[in-house]
Amino acid sequence: MSSDADSLKAKIDPKSVPLHIAIIMDGNGRWAKKRNFPRTAGHEAGVEAVREVVKAAAEVGIKYLTLYTFSVENWKRPREEVTAIMRLLTRTTKREVDELNRNNVRLITTGRIEGLSPTRRRVLAVATAKTKKNTGLVLNLALNYGGRSEIIDAVKAIASSVKSGLINPLDINEELFANYLYTAGLPDPDLLVRTSGEKRLSNFLLWQTSYTELYITDVLWPDFGRMELFAAIIDYQGRERRFGKI
Repeated sequence: MSSDADSLKAKIDPKSVPLHIAIIMDGNGRWAKKRNFPRTAGHEAGVEAVREVVKAAAEVGIKYLTLYTFSVENWKRPREEVTAIMRLLTRTTKREVDELNRNNVRLITTGRIEGLSPTRRRVLAVATAKTKKNTGLVLNLALNYGGRSEIIDAVKAIASSVKSGLINPLDINEELFANYLYTAGLPDPDLLVRTSGEKRLSNFLLWQTSYTELYITDVLWPDFGRMELFAAIIDYQGRERRFGKI
């Protein structure tokens, strides 16, 4: 497997790797079901995939990696599963922060972080503080995130600024609006990867993916790794991005 991945890596043009890759990590539950494991086992296996993909992304010079970690809709899942996911998030963040530092990875978060428990927020705050000086890959965890919620929150914030006289309504444009999104300061994704074969955005980065290249694979997230990421990048590099132009 490693030699296959290395062969794919050799085909990547280092001058045209995506600046920002976003991933909808789908298929943990199906991966577990196929093996007669509890769904939580799928989430545990998914963490290993995250670790491998983060290392692979840094290896080929990706600057930003956004992972759809927990959506606003995921709260509707069974309480036991939500609790297990949140515990896994806390445990993994504590365990991996030193590894992120060793690899010069900076951790940030995107979403309604205030909706997480104080304990989860503290763990994330410590991890982001410990890695904030790192200059390599920026790993962005989309947590309690929803694309529609993000747009609504941006509209509310802009309306408040207009009411306070900080913004002239005539000055509102795409650039200003983007500065009020959770992802302010991040470039839009060049490539969006979705695992497990589903063909939808699932309320992920609705504003930011207007001209993002989509790559959908049937591979379930726990089976997605270095080789699969390189294959997605090679596919991306074979496309012509016109942004509405001829």
